[in-house]
Amino acid sequence: MHLLAVDIGNHQIKLGLFLGGDGDGLPQPAQIWRIPTGEAPFEPLSAVLPPVPLVWCAASVHRQVERRLAAWVQRCRPHDCYRLLQHENLPLTIHVEQPHRVGSDRLLAAVAVNRLRVSSRPAIVVDAGTAITVDLVSAGGAFEGGVILPGFRLTAKALAEGTDLLPEVEYDPTAEPPPVVGKSTAAAIRSGLFWGQVGAVRELVQRMSDQLEAAPQIFVAGGDAERLAAFLPDAQVVPELVLAGIWITSSLNGGVGRVGG
Repeated sequence: MHLLAVDIGNHQIKLGLFLGGDGDGLPQPAQIWRIPTGEAPFEPLSAVLPPVPLVWCAASVHRQVERRLAAWVQRCRPHDCYRLLQHENLPLTIHVEQPHRVGSDRLLAAVAVNRLRVSSRPAIVVDAGTAITVDLVSAGGAFEGGVILPGFRLTAKALAEGTDLLPEVEYDPTAEPPPVVGKSTAAAIRSGLFWGQVGAVRELVQRMSDQLEAAPQIFVAGGDAERLAAFLPDAQVVPELVLAGIWITSSLNGGVGRVGG
Protein backbone atom coordinates (compact mmCIF):
# COMPACT_ATOMS: atom_id res chain seq x y z
CA MET A 1 0.00 0.00 0.00
CA HIS A 2 1.04 3.59 -0.61
CA LEU A 3 1.94 5.80 2.33
CA LEU A 4 0.03 8.98 3.09
CA ALA A 5 2.14 11.04 5.52
CA VAL A 6 0.03 13.51 7.50
CA ASP A 7 1.45 16.53 9.33
CA ILE A 8 -1.32 18.07 11.49
CA GLY A 9 -0.20 21.54 12.50
CA ASN A 10 -1.97 24.36 14.29
CA HIS A 11 -2.58 26.30 11.07
CA GLN A 12 -2.90 23.63 8.39
CA ILE A 13 -2.90 19.91 7.72
CA LYS A 14 -0.40 18.77 5.13
CA LEU A 15 -0.79 15.38 3.46
CA GLY A 16 1.98 13.89 1.31
CA LEU A 17 1.54 10.80 -0.87
CA PHE A 18 4.67 8.64 -1.08
CA LEU A 19 4.86 6.00 -3.78
CA GLY A 20 8.35 4.77 -2.92
CA GLY A 21 11.72 5.74 -1.49
CA ASP A 22 14.72 7.48 -3.01
CA GLY A 23 17.54 5.23 -1.81
CA ASP A 24 19.77 7.02 0.66
CA GLY A 25 18.45 10.47 -0.19
CA LEU A 26 15.54 12.32 1.31
CA PRO A 27 12.25 10.92 -0.02
CA GLN A 28 9.93 13.38 -1.74
CA PRO A 29 6.13 13.07 -1.87
CA ALA A 30 4.61 12.50 -5.28
CA GLN A 31 1.74 14.81 -4.36
CA ILE A 32 0.86 17.15 -1.49
CA TRP A 33 -2.52 18.40 -0.31
CA ARG A 34 -3.10 21.19 2.22
CA ILE A 35 -6.29 21.87 4.16
CA PRO A 36 -7.01 24.27 7.05
CA THR A 37 -6.68 22.78 10.51
CA GLY A 38 -9.82 24.55 11.87
CA GLU A 39 -13.28 23.11 11.49
CA ALA A 40 -13.02 22.41 7.77
CA PRO A 41 -14.63 19.07 6.80
CA PHE A 42 -12.48 16.22 5.54
CA GLU A 43 -15.00 15.08 2.91
CA PRO A 44 -13.24 16.90 0.02
CA LEU A 45 -10.33 14.48 0.50
CA SER A 46 -12.54 11.71 -0.88
CA ALA A 47 -12.43 13.36 -4.31
CA VAL A 48 -8.65 13.77 -4.51
CA LEU A 49 -7.12 10.78 -2.75
CA PRO A 50 -6.35 7.72 -4.90
CA PRO A 51 -9.03 4.99 -4.77
CA VAL A 52 -6.59 2.37 -3.48
CA PRO A 53 -5.85 1.28 0.10
CA LEU A 54 -3.50 3.70 1.86
CA VAL A 55 -1.42 3.61 5.01
CA TRP A 56 -2.02 6.86 6.87
CA CYS A 57 0.91 7.74 9.12
CA ALA A 58 0.13 10.85 11.11
CA ALA A 59 2.02 13.26 13.34
CA SER A 60 0.06 15.90 15.19
CA VAL A 61 0.40 18.93 17.43
CA HIS A 62 -3.41 19.36 17.54
CA ARG A 63 -5.02 16.48 19.42
CA GLN A 64 -8.67 17.33 18.78
CA VAL A 65 -8.25 17.64 15.02
CA GLU A 66 -6.19 14.45 14.90
CA ARG A 67 -8.99 12.54 16.62
CA ARG A 68 -11.50 13.94 14.10
CA LEU A 69 -9.31 12.90 11.20
CA ALA A 70 -8.78 9.39 12.59
CA ALA A 71 -12.54 8.95 12.99
CA TRP A 72 -13.15 10.17 9.43
CA VAL A 73 -10.62 7.73 7.98
CA GLN A 74 -12.13 4.86 9.93
CA ARG A 75 -15.63 5.80 8.78
CA CYS A 76 -15.02 6.82 5.15
CA ARG A 77 -11.99 4.75 4.16
CA PRO A 78 -12.38 1.49 6.11
CA HIS A 79 -9.84 -0.36 3.96
CA ASP A 80 -7.09 2.08 4.86
CA CYS A 81 -4.73 1.68 7.82
CA TYR A 82 -4.36 4.70 10.12
CA ARG A 83 -1.42 5.08 12.53
CA LEU A 84 -0.48 7.89 14.87
CA LEU A 85 3.24 8.28 15.55
CA GLN A 86 4.48 8.71 19.11
CA HIS A 87 7.96 9.78 20.16
CA GLU A 88 8.95 6.21 21.06
CA ASN A 89 8.31 5.12 17.45
CA LEU A 90 10.94 7.44 16.00
CA PRO A 91 14.47 6.36 15.00
CA LEU A 92 15.89 9.16 17.10
CA THR A 93 17.69 9.56 20.41
CA ILE A 94 15.98 12.33 22.36
CA HIS A 95 17.96 14.18 25.04
CA VAL A 96 15.26 16.26 26.75
CA GLU A 97 13.52 16.06 30.12
CA GLN A 98 10.08 15.03 28.81
CA PRO A 99 10.28 13.50 25.33
CA HIS A 100 6.52 12.92 25.20
CA ARG A 101 5.93 16.68 25.53
CA VAL A 102 8.04 17.61 22.50
CA GLY A 103 6.06 18.38 19.34
CA SER A 104 6.22 15.47 16.93
CA ASP A 105 6.91 17.88 14.07
CA ARG A 106 10.17 18.98 15.71
CA LEU A 107 11.30 15.40 16.27
CA LEU A 108 10.38 14.24 12.77
CA ALA A 109 12.26 17.15 11.22
CA ALA A 110 15.31 15.94 13.16
CA VAL A 111 14.78 12.42 11.79
CA ALA A 112 14.85 13.79 8.26
CA VAL A 113 17.86 16.02 8.94
CA ASN A 114 19.82 12.97 10.10
CA ARG A 115 19.40 11.64 6.57
CA LEU A 116 20.69 14.92 5.08
CA ARG A 117 23.51 16.18 7.29
CA VAL A 118 27.18 15.20 7.14
CA SER A 119 27.55 12.49 9.77
CA SER A 120 30.39 14.25 11.58
CA ARG A 121 28.60 17.60 11.87
CA PRO A 122 25.77 18.78 14.11
CA ALA A 123 22.75 20.51 12.62
CA ILE A 124 20.41 23.35 13.54
CA VAL A 125 16.85 22.98 12.28
CA VAL A 126 14.70 26.08 11.86
CA ASP A 127 11.01 25.43 11.21
CA ALA A 128 9.08 28.61 10.44
CA GLY A 129 5.35 28.02 10.75
CA THR A 130 2.69 29.17 13.22
CA ALA A 131 5.50 28.96 15.75
CA ILE A 132 9.17 29.21 14.85
CA THR A 133 11.32 26.48 16.32
CA VAL A 134 15.11 26.40 16.36
CA ASP A 135 16.37 22.96 17.35
CA LEU A 136 19.76 21.33 17.75
CA VAL A 137 20.73 17.90 16.44
CA SER A 138 24.09 16.70 17.76
CA ALA A 139 26.92 15.31 15.64
CA GLY A 140 25.85 11.91 16.96
CA GLY A 141 22.31 12.40 15.65
CA ALA A 142 20.48 13.06 18.93
CA PHE A 143 17.75 15.66 19.34
CA GLU A 144 19.09 18.02 22.00
CA GLY A 145 16.14 20.38 22.37
CA GLY A 146 15.83 23.96 21.24
CA VAL A 147 13.79 27.13 21.25
CA ILE A 148 10.16 27.99 20.46
CA LEU A 149 8.97 31.48 19.63
CA PRO A 150 5.81 32.83 17.96
CA GLY A 151 5.81 33.00 14.19
CA PHE A 152 5.03 36.01 12.00
CA ARG A 153 1.24 35.62 11.88
CA LEU A 154 0.90 34.68 15.54
CA THR A 155 2.95 37.70 16.63
CA ALA A 156 0.87 40.03 14.46
CA LYS A 157 -2.35 38.68 15.95
CA ALA A 158 -1.09 38.91 19.54
CA LEU A 159 0.08 42.50 19.02
CA ALA A 160 -3.34 43.55 17.73
CA GLU A 161 -5.29 41.70 20.43
CA GLY A 162 -3.08 42.99 23.24
CA THR A 163 -3.36 46.67 22.34
CA ASP A 164 -6.18 49.16 21.79
CA LEU A 165 -5.00 51.11 18.74
CA LEU A 166 -2.57 48.89 16.87
CA PRO A 167 -4.11 47.10 13.86
CA GLU A 168 -3.54 43.49 12.86
CA VAL A 169 -1.48 43.80 9.70
CA GLU A 170 -1.73 41.44 6.76
CA TYR A 171 1.26 39.15 6.38
CA ASP A 172 2.38 38.08 2.91
CA PRO A 173 5.20 35.49 2.93
CA THR A 174 5.96 36.23 -0.73
CA ALA A 175 6.41 40.00 -0.27
CA GLU A 176 9.79 41.71 -0.29
CA PRO A 177 11.33 42.40 3.15
CA PRO A 178 9.88 45.65 4.51
CA PRO A 179 11.94 48.82 5.06
CA VAL A 180 13.43 48.94 8.54
CA VAL A 181 12.03 52.41 9.19
CA GLY A 182 8.25 52.27 8.77
CA LYS A 183 6.51 55.45 7.58
CA SER A 184 3.11 54.44 8.98
CA THR A 185 1.86 52.44 11.94
CA ALA A 186 1.18 49.42 9.75
CA ALA A 187 4.61 49.70 8.10
CA ALA A 188 6.30 50.01 11.49
CA ILE A 189 4.53 46.85 12.65
CA ARG A 190 5.55 44.96 9.51
CA SER A 191 9.15 46.03 10.07
CA GLY A 192 9.08 44.93 13.69
CA LEU A 193 7.48 41.59 12.85
CA PHE A 194 9.85 40.72 10.05
CA TRP A 195 13.18 42.08 11.26
CA GLY A 196 12.44 41.13 14.85
CA GLN A 197 11.94 37.48 13.86
CA VAL A 198 14.95 37.50 11.55
CA GLY A 199 17.11 38.95 14.32
CA ALA A 200 15.83 36.49 16.90
CA VAL A 201 16.49 33.46 14.70
CA ARG A 202 19.96 34.69 13.70
CA GLU A 203 20.87 35.30 17.34
CA LEU A 204 19.65 31.86 18.38
CA VAL A 205 21.52 30.13 15.56
CA GLN A 206 24.70 32.00 16.45
CA ARG A 207 24.46 31.23 20.17
CA MET A 208 23.84 27.54 19.50
CA SER A 209 26.74 27.45 17.05
CA ASP A 210 29.09 29.06 19.56
CA GLN A 211 28.50 26.14 21.95
CA LEU A 212 29.47 23.49 19.40
CA GLU A 213 32.88 22.06 18.61
CA ALA A 214 32.12 21.80 14.89
CA ALA A 215 30.27 24.26 12.67
CA PRO A 216 26.67 23.10 12.29
CA GLN A 217 24.73 22.68 9.08
CA ILE A 218 21.60 24.86 8.96
CA PHE A 219 18.32 23.48 7.59
CA VAL A 220 15.20 25.61 7.24
CA ALA A 221 11.65 24.33 6.72
CA GLY A 222 8.09 25.64 7.00
CA GLY A 223 5.95 28.13 5.15
CA ASP A 224 8.31 31.04 5.82
CA ALA A 225 11.49 29.09 5.14
CA GLU A 226 12.58 30.99 2.02
CA ARG A 227 12.28 34.40 3.70
CA LEU A 228 14.27 33.38 6.77
CA ALA A 229 16.92 31.35 4.95
CA ALA A 230 17.97 34.40 2.93
CA PHE A 231 19.36 35.88 6.16
CA LEU A 232 21.04 32.69 7.45
CA PRO A 233 24.40 32.12 5.74
CA ASP A 234 24.74 28.70 4.07
CA ALA A 235 21.25 27.61 5.15
CA GLN A 236 19.59 24.87 3.13
CA VAL A 237 15.82 25.11 2.53
CA VAL A 238 14.05 21.74 2.79
CA PRO A 239 10.29 22.48 2.78
CA GLU A 240 8.98 18.99 3.54
CA LEU A 241 11.20 17.88 6.41
CA VAL A 242 8.33 16.63 8.58
CA LEU A 243 6.65 14.62 5.81
CA ALA A 244 10.02 13.08 4.92
CA GLY A 245 10.61 12.25 8.58
CA ILE A 246 7.26 10.46 8.68
CA TRP A 247 8.18 8.40 5.61
CA ILE A 248 11.59 7.47 7.04
CA THR A 249 10.04 6.43 10.35
CA SER A 250 7.32 4.39 8.68
CA SER A 251 9.78 2.64 6.37
CA LEU A 252 12.01 1.64 9.29
CA ASN A 253 9.46 0.32 11.76
CA GLY A 254 6.14 0.13 10.00
CA GLY A 255 4.91 3.38 11.56
CA VAL A 256 3.65 1.60 14.64
CA GLY A 257 1.16 3.58 16.67
CA ARG A 258 -2.51 3.88 17.37
CA VAL A 259 -4.70 2.41 14.66
CA GLY A 260 -8.17 3.73 13.94
CA GLY A 261 -10.16 6.28 15.93
